[in-house]
Amino acid sequence: MGGRVQVHMPATLRTGEPFRLLFAGQSLSLVGERMMAVAIAFAVLGIGDATDLGIVLAASGIPFALFAIAGGVLSDRVGRRRTMIASDVIRALCQATVAALLLTGSAEVWMLVVASAVYGAASAIFMPALMGLIPQTVPTERLQEANALIGFTRSIANVAGPALAGVVIALGEPGDVIAIDAVTFVVSAACLIALRPNPVPAGAGHDEDEDFLARLRTGWREVRARPWLTVGLGAMAAYHVFVLPAVLVLGPALADRDLNGASSWAIIVACWGIGTAIGNLVAFRVNIRRPVMVAALALVGAATQGVILGSGLGTAGIAALELVAGVASSLFFTLWDTSIQEQVPAHAVSRVSSYDFTVSLGLMPVGMAVAGPIAATAGLHATLVGFGVLGMLAALGWLAVPDVRRVRRPSPPEPPPPGEAAPMAEPPVPPAPGMIGADGARFEHAARVEER
Repeated sequence: MGGRVQVHMPATLRTGEPFRLLFAGQSLSLVGERMMAVAIAFAVLGIGDATDLGIVLAASGIPFALFAIAGGVLSDRVGRRRTMIASDVIRALCQATVAALLLTGSAEVWMLVVASAVYGAASAIFMPALMGLIPQTVPTERLQEANALIGFTRSIANVAGPALAGVVIALGEPGDVIAIDAVTFVVSAACLIALRPNPVPAGAGHDEDEDFLARLRTGWREVRARPWLTVGLGAMAAYHVFVLPAVLVLGPALADRDLNGASSWAIIVACWGIGTAIGNLVAFRVNIRRPVMVAALALVGAATQGVILGSGLGTAGIAALELVAGVASSLFFTLWDTSIQEQVPAHAVSRVSSYDFTVSLGLMPVGMAVAGPIAATAGLHATLVGFGVLGMLAALGWLAVPDVRRVRRPSPPEPPPPGEAAPMAEPPVPPAPGMIGADGARFEHAARVEER
C-alpha cells in the first residue's frame, strides 16, 4: 500500500493554457443549453400547444440559417473573441428576459417567438467564431485533443442537461431553468473576457480593407480551393437533411408504434449518447494521421442510423447498433472540425466554418419538415431506410474524392537538441496542382499533402 495514483490532466487543460478558460466557459454553457431545450418545451406547452412549440423552435432555426455566414465574416473581421462575448451577452439578456416573463406569469407565445429569433441569430454568429478561436488557444498538434474534449463535454451535457432540467422543473418551474441558462452565458462571457488567445496570422492578401461581400467571396474561394471540403459540405448537408430528421422526427414515431414507446426510445438515445462519448475518447487518445479519410468513413457509419431504425430489429438490437453509430458520429464531427482548422488559413477559418453551419444546421429544418409527410406516403420503415441510404451514398461519394485520401495532419515540430540553435524553417511544400487560394494566389497547406 502507500502507492500514489497519478491522474494526468490533458495538456490543453493545464494551468496557463488559454484553452482552459475557453473549455470551462463552454462546458458550463453547453449544460445550460441542454437544460434550456427541455425547459422551453414545457414553458411553451404551458401557455400554448404543440403548434406553438413548433413555431417557437422554428423561430430560432431560421435566423441561424440566415446569419451563420454573416457571423463568419463578422468574426474574422472584428475578432472571434469579441464576437463570442457579444453573442454570450445577447443570449444572457435574452434568456434573463424570458425567465422573468415566465416567472411573473406574463409570457405570451409571440414574446417567446421573438426571443427565440434573437437567440438563434446570436447563436449563428457564435459558432463560426468558436471554430476559429480554438486554434488560437492550443498548439496545432493539440487541435484534435481540444475538439475531442469539447465533443466529450457535449456528450455528457446531452445526458446531464435534461436530467438537471427535470429536477429543477420538478422543484420549481421552467422559468427557473431558463434563468440558470442565462447565468451560464454570463460565466461563459466572463471566461472569454479573461481569455488571451494567440493572434491570428494575417492572410496573404491582407484582406483588412475588404467589404462584406468581398470577404464572403474570399471564404467561398477557400472552400472551392479544396475538393475534400467542397464535396464534404455536400455530404454534411445530406446527413443533416436526410439522416438526422429521420432519427429525430421518425425515430420516436417508430418507438411509439413498433416498440415500447418512450422507454424504448430513451434506451436507444442513451446508447447513442454513450457511443458519442466513446468516440470522443478515441479521438482524444488516438493521433489520426489521415483525418479527412477517417472522417468520411465515420460519416458512412453515422449515416446508417436511418437504416438501423428501419431495420425491423427490436429495442436491444437497435440500441446496440446506435451505440456504434454514435462512436462514428462523434469521430466524424471531431475530425471534420479539426481538419478545417488545420487545413484552412487561420484568417479564414470562421468564414469557411460559416458555410459548414449553413449547409448543415441551417438546412436541417427542411428535412424535419418533409420527413413526416414522406413517411405518411411511403411508409415509416421505407422512409427511414431510404433517408439513411441517401446519407450513406453522399458519404461514400465524398470518400471517393481522391483529395480526401491525400490530406494528412501536420507533423509536430521537433525541438532542437540542447545547445543547438533551431534550424531555419524549410520552404513550404507547394499545394497540389490547381489549388488556388482565396486571394488568387496558390495557398500553402498547413498539413502535408501526399499524392498516392
